[in-house]
Amino acid sequence: MELGKLIPAKTKATAKKVIQTVVDEMMLLLQQKTIAAISGAINKSSKNFNPKYNEIDWHSTIKKNLKHYQADYKTIIPENRIGYGRKSKKALKEIVLLIDQSGSMGTSIIYSSIFAAVMASLPFLKTKLILFDTEIADLSEKLNDPVEVLFGVQLGGGTDIQAALKYAQGVITKPEDTILLLVSDLYEGGNNQNMQNCIQEIHENGIQIICLLALNDDGSPSYDQNNARFISKFGIPVFACTPDKFPQLMSAAIQKQDINQWATENEMVLKG
Repeated sequence: MELGKLIPAKTKATAKKVIQTVVDEMMLLLQQKTIAAISGAINKSSKNFNPKYNEIDWHSTIKKNLKHYQADYKTIIPENRIGYGRKSKKALKEIVLLIDQSGSMGTSIIYSSIFAAVMASLPFLKTKLILFDTEIADLSEKLNDPVEVLFGVQLGGGTDIQAALKYAQGVITKPEDTILLLVSDLYEGGNNQNMQNCIQEIHENGIQIICLLALNDDGSPSYDQNNARFISKFGIPVFACTPDKFPQLMSAAIQKQDINQWATENEMVLKG
């Protein structure tokens, strides 16, 4: 990835074959688990008021029908059944992965790009992948080809998180149904105060934002501790996430669970 722009044209085909091999192996490992977790979360996050027996959400159904409790029979008559929703062809959630492509984020970009490609294959998600340094590269239209995404990555250079956040705000169409994942070490190369203000604005606009300090094998990144502390003041989750936990993270986020609590329960060390 670091040498991508320097590879002679005649050897690029060989380089792409190498990347394709790695991507295929990672897709095999990550795809099934990710699709299962997200599909289940989508089904649970939407309600079905005419469910089949195997679709009934018993907790919600019992809660809804407590007023129909029959003391003589010690049971509840479920006049109103509530079930988990069924898959829809219409996008129910918008996922925006905003990925810092500074030099230290290479592994994060690889994992994020592949997860984005998997999520883009799901009809009930609208997935966007945006890479940034001091410039912004919206690669959403290339998510059907993660090899092309990875081959186009430009590692290194400066970082303008605030500009990337502003761009992300501009492509979000359903704030209340959007999950914005900022994958960054939070070292801002531009105006730090403007970046912090932008984070606060996104949060106050009702967009669900999660800051992942790393998406790599060991989850031990170097990061700007002051910015991590500032962001976490608003209740925004800020932690390092390993790839094996990412599907469960997305499942919890789609269901609007308390992600800070989820991170604690899954022994993700909060960084803020």
